[in-house]
Amino acid sequence: MSGDNETDTSFCASCGIVKSNDVKLKNCTGCHLVSYCSIQCQKDHRPKHKRACRKRAEILRDELLFRQPDNSCLGDCPICFIPMAIDPLKSVMMGCCSKLICNGCNYANKEPRCPFCRQPTPTSEKDSDKNKMKRCEANDPAALREEGTKRREEGDYKNAFSYLTKAVEMGDSMAH
Repeated sequence: MSGDNETDTSFCASCGIVKSNDVKLKNCTGCHLVSYCSIQCQKDHRPKHKRACRKRAEILRDELLFRQPDNSCLGDCPICFIPMAIDPLKSVMMGCCSKLICNGCNYANKEPRCPFCRQPTPTSEKDSDKNKMKRCEANDPAALREEGTKRREEGDYKNAFSYLTKAVEMGDSMAH
Protein backbone atom coordinates (compact mmCIF):
# COMPACT_ATOMS: atom_id res chain seq x y z
CA MET A 1 0.00 0.00 0.00
CA SER A 2 2.97 2.27 0.41
CA GLY A 3 4.23 4.53 -2.35
CA ASP A 4 6.62 7.40 -2.74
CA ASN A 5 3.83 9.97 -2.83
CA GLU A 6 1.95 9.26 0.42
CA THR A 7 -0.51 11.99 1.31
CA ASP A 8 -3.73 10.15 2.21
CA THR A 9 -4.81 9.92 5.83
CA SER A 10 -8.05 7.99 5.19
CA PHE A 11 -6.34 4.59 5.43
CA CYS A 12 -3.45 2.98 7.30
CA ALA A 13 -0.22 3.54 5.37
CA SER A 14 1.10 0.13 6.42
CA CYS A 15 -1.76 -2.38 6.18
CA GLY A 16 -4.37 -0.38 4.21
CA ILE A 17 -7.25 -0.56 6.66
CA VAL A 18 -9.75 2.18 5.84
CA LYS A 19 -10.73 4.75 8.47
CA SER A 20 -14.25 4.18 9.83
CA ASN A 21 -16.27 4.59 13.01
CA ASP A 22 -14.78 1.32 14.33
CA VAL A 23 -11.21 1.97 13.11
CA LYS A 24 -9.49 5.08 14.43
CA LEU A 25 -6.33 6.18 12.67
CA LYS A 26 -3.60 8.37 14.14
CA ASN A 27 -1.56 10.73 11.99
CA CYS A 28 2.21 10.53 11.81
CA THR A 29 3.42 13.11 14.32
CA GLY A 30 6.37 14.10 12.14
CA CYS A 31 4.79 14.91 8.79
CA HIS A 32 1.01 14.61 9.30
CA LEU A 33 0.74 13.12 5.79
CA VAL A 34 0.00 9.47 6.61
CA SER A 35 -2.01 7.61 9.25
CA TYR A 36 -1.64 4.35 11.10
CA CYS A 37 -4.11 2.02 12.78
CA SER A 38 -1.64 0.80 15.40
CA ILE A 39 1.83 1.34 16.79
CA GLN A 40 2.92 -1.94 15.20
CA CYS A 41 1.85 -0.73 11.75
CA GLN A 42 3.75 2.51 12.35
CA LYS A 43 6.89 0.57 13.32
CA ASP A 44 6.57 -1.75 10.30
CA HIS A 45 6.14 1.16 7.89
CA ARG A 46 8.84 3.36 9.41
CA PRO A 47 11.74 2.23 7.16
CA LYS A 48 9.70 3.03 4.03
CA HIS A 49 8.38 6.32 5.37
CA LYS A 50 11.42 7.68 7.23
CA ARG A 51 13.03 9.73 4.43
CA ALA A 52 9.78 11.39 3.24
CA CYS A 53 8.74 12.06 6.83
CA ARG A 54 11.98 13.86 7.70
CA LYS A 55 11.82 15.94 4.53
CA ARG A 56 8.22 17.01 5.20
CA ALA A 57 8.99 17.66 8.91
CA GLU A 58 11.81 20.02 7.88
CA ILE A 59 9.44 21.91 5.58
CA LEU A 60 6.83 22.22 8.35
CA ARG A 61 9.48 23.39 10.80
CA ASP A 62 10.75 26.05 8.39
CA GLU A 63 7.21 27.26 7.74
CA LEU A 64 6.67 27.63 11.46
CA LEU A 65 10.00 29.37 12.06
CA PHE A 66 9.89 31.81 9.19
CA ARG A 67 6.20 32.68 9.11
CA GLN A 68 5.56 36.36 9.73
CA PRO A 69 3.32 37.09 12.69
CA ASP A 70 -0.31 37.94 11.99
CA ASN A 71 0.09 41.08 14.03
CA SER A 72 2.59 42.78 16.23
CA CYS A 73 2.43 44.00 19.78
CA LEU A 74 1.76 47.43 18.29
CA GLY A 75 -1.60 46.28 16.91
CA ASP A 76 -3.03 47.40 13.59
CA CYS A 77 -2.80 50.74 11.84
CA PRO A 78 -6.02 52.53 12.83
CA ILE A 79 -6.55 53.76 9.27
CA CYS A 80 -5.84 50.77 6.97
CA PHE A 81 -6.05 48.00 9.64
CA ILE A 82 -2.84 46.36 8.40
CA PRO A 83 -0.62 45.04 11.23
CA MET A 84 1.95 47.61 12.32
CA ALA A 85 5.54 46.77 11.49
CA ILE A 86 7.82 46.00 14.41
CA ASP A 87 10.47 48.23 12.82
CA PRO A 88 9.89 51.71 14.32
CA LEU A 89 11.10 53.34 11.09
CA LYS A 90 8.04 51.99 9.26
CA SER A 91 5.51 53.96 11.30
CA VAL A 92 5.05 57.49 12.53
CA MET A 93 3.45 58.92 15.64
CA MET A 94 1.26 61.92 15.02
CA GLY A 95 2.56 64.68 17.29
CA CYS A 96 -0.83 66.29 17.84
CA CYS A 97 -2.81 63.29 19.12
CA SER A 98 -0.14 60.59 19.68
CA LYS A 99 -1.72 58.14 17.23
CA LEU A 100 0.68 55.67 15.63
CA ILE A 101 0.04 55.08 11.91
CA CYS A 102 1.94 53.16 9.23
CA ASN A 103 4.15 54.98 6.75
CA GLY A 104 1.81 54.01 3.91
CA CYS A 105 -1.11 55.86 5.47
CA ASN A 106 1.13 58.77 6.38
CA TYR A 107 2.28 58.97 2.77
CA ALA A 108 -1.30 58.71 1.45
CA ASN A 109 -2.42 61.57 3.68
CA LYS A 110 -1.99 64.42 1.19
CA GLU A 111 -3.44 67.05 3.48
CA PRO A 112 -1.11 68.83 5.90
CA ARG A 113 -3.46 67.80 8.72
CA CYS A 114 -3.64 64.89 11.10
CA PRO A 115 -6.09 62.23 9.82
CA PHE A 116 -7.48 61.85 13.37
CA CYS A 117 -7.82 65.20 15.07
CA ARG A 118 -7.58 67.41 11.96
CA GLN A 119 -4.98 69.63 13.58
CA PRO A 120 -2.38 71.08 11.25
CA THR A 121 0.81 69.05 11.30
CA PRO A 122 3.65 70.78 13.14
CA THR A 123 6.07 72.58 10.85
CA SER A 124 9.02 72.55 13.23
CA GLU A 125 10.59 70.37 15.91
CA LYS A 126 9.70 73.02 18.48
CA ASP A 127 5.98 72.87 17.57
CA SER A 128 6.08 69.10 17.64
CA ASP A 129 7.66 69.06 21.13
CA LYS A 130 5.07 71.61 22.30
CA ASN A 131 2.23 69.35 21.11
CA LYS A 132 3.85 66.31 22.71
CA MET A 133 4.14 68.11 26.05
CA LYS A 134 0.44 69.02 25.83
CA ARG A 135 -0.33 65.33 25.35
CA CYS A 136 1.94 64.48 28.31
CA GLU A 137 0.08 66.96 30.50
CA ALA A 138 -3.15 65.26 29.43
CA ASN A 139 -1.63 61.93 30.64
CA ASP A 140 -1.54 60.34 27.19
CA PRO A 141 0.40 57.05 27.70
CA ALA A 142 1.90 57.02 24.20
CA ALA A 143 3.15 60.61 24.54
CA LEU A 144 4.58 59.84 27.98
CA ARG A 145 6.41 56.82 26.54
CA GLU A 146 7.81 58.84 23.64
CA GLU A 147 9.00 61.61 25.94
CA GLY A 148 10.53 59.07 28.32
CA THR A 149 12.34 57.38 25.45
CA LYS A 150 13.61 60.72 24.17
CA ARG A 151 14.88 61.67 27.64
CA ARG A 152 16.60 58.30 28.02
CA GLU A 153 18.39 58.75 24.69
CA GLU A 154 19.52 62.20 25.85
CA GLY A 155 20.95 60.69 29.05
CA ASP A 156 18.37 62.24 31.41
CA TYR A 157 17.61 58.96 33.18
CA LYS A 158 15.78 60.42 36.17
CA ASN A 159 13.12 62.15 34.05
CA ALA A 160 13.06 59.24 31.59
CA PHE A 161 12.22 56.87 34.44
CA SER A 162 9.52 59.24 35.65
CA TYR A 163 7.84 59.50 32.23
CA LEU A 164 8.12 55.78 31.49
CA THR A 165 6.78 54.81 34.92
CA LYS A 166 3.78 57.06 34.46
CA ALA A 167 3.18 55.63 30.97
CA VAL A 168 3.15 52.11 32.41
CA GLU A 169 0.75 53.18 35.15
CA MET A 170 -1.51 54.63 32.46
CA GLY A 171 -1.57 51.26 30.67
CA ASP A 172 1.10 51.52 27.96
CA SER A 173 2.64 48.07 27.64
CA MET A 174 5.38 49.33 25.29
CA ALA A 175 6.91 51.51 28.04
CA HIS A 176 8.38 48.55 29.92
